[in-house]
Amino acid sequence: MAYPILPLLILSLSLSWIPAKSDAAAAATSFIRAKCRTTTYPSLCVESLSTFAATIQRSPNQLAQTALSVSLDRAQSTRAFVAKLSKFRGLQGREYAALRDCLEQMADSVDRLSNSVQEIKNLGRSRGPELFWHISNAQTWVSAALTDDSTCADGFAGRTLNGRVKSSIKTRMTNVAQVTSNALALINQMAGGNY
Repeated sequence: MAYPILPLLILSLSLSWIPAKSDAAAAATSFIRAKCRTTTYPSLCVESLSTFAATIQRSPNQLAQTALSVSLDRAQSTRAFVAKLSKFRGLQGREYAALRDCLEQMADSVDRLSNSVQEIKNLGRSRGPELFWHISNAQTWVSAALTDDSTCADGFAGRTLNGRVKSSIKTRMTNVAQVTSNALALINQMAGGNY
């Protein structure tokens, strides 16, 4: 059976008008996937960073900066959540104390992640030993932020604190710690010279 040429030509031309994923976007997404493979939580890494592919492109500096910004955003959101919970009147004494401690730890974590973002932003102007000094500072602050996150979560460990408060804090702290761990892994790649 012979197919009419004109309908096939029209179909072919109409398919060419369907926007395809650009080569640059595909390359950026591929870059993000490759770099995220070395993180502790690679799926979360790709999920949280791929929406920023156009900004990241193929820049390790921008990748680390974006990962830190994601961590900072989630830490700020968690701090606000903990602050809101700590004002709830029906809390037991130990729950209230754990929330207040956690709020302090999250404030420290936010400060340290903010400092890390600034350090990574300063990399663009740095060379040689100064470059690695900024990377080292960022590594130190991100590691300290992870300790803050862990200390907050530890305040809710044990059987004495059970229920929705503990569960909601644990869920948020786990997410913050995971994206922060991924950001640290991406910074460590830069420290290893994997630009």
